[in-house]
Amino acid sequence: MFLEIATFDITSAEIALNSVADRIEFCANINTGGITPDLEELRYLKDKYSQPIHVMIRPVGGGFLYTDSEFKQMQKDIVEFSKANADGFVFGILDENQEIDMEKNRLLVDLANDKPCVFHRAIDRTKNIFESTEKLIELGFKEILTSGGANSAMEGKENLKKMIENYSEDIKILIGGGVRSNNISDLKNVTNGKYFHSSAVLSYESFANADEIKKLKVNL
Repeated sequence: MFLEIATFDITSAEIALNSVADRIEFCANINTGGITPDLEELRYLKDKYSQPIHVMIRPVGGGFLYTDSEFKQMQKDIVEFSKANADGFVFGILDENQEIDMEKNRLLVDLANDKPCVFHRAIDRTKNIFESTEKLIELGFKEILTSGGANSAMEGKENLKKMIENYSEDIKILIGGGVRSNNISDLKNVTNGKYFHSSAVLSYESFANADEIKKLKVNL
């Protein structure tokens, strides 16, 4: 069973990299759901730790429709973070109709130059997550971070189960959205999922919690 911890600051990143987590997603600004982190912080983490680090490529928070200048920034960031030894990338671009933007996502996947790309929860905004999944497989994404089209993984667990049944041989379904130690076992049993994603930030706390990460892993 695989556990990724989403980290929104350098402190949480180091807590997670010193834990039993299998990988971290490194980004900034938890209040916007994550944006592109600081390049120098990624260099520092890669110099100090050996665990895989996937980097969020998202110039602004909010939606997933980007201006031309924001898209150019995403291209530049993939090149720069690749040079800084990021192990993979997390991004997702939708068009005006809240559907997968095939052209722009394909360009970013190509720029990643065989480093694995994860399509993030932008998929949960699309009208049909199953059709969207097929498009992402065609584009060459290796994983999808999703709550099954719902506000949380618990609400979307039946859809997650179907996604895993239908597509897990072609793409990894990374279950995220309110995943905590008190529900991860239920999610695993219902969905038959193998890949899970959590910030491990508890209520009224600001950083990833080392004990919560341990409990998440134990309950898998």
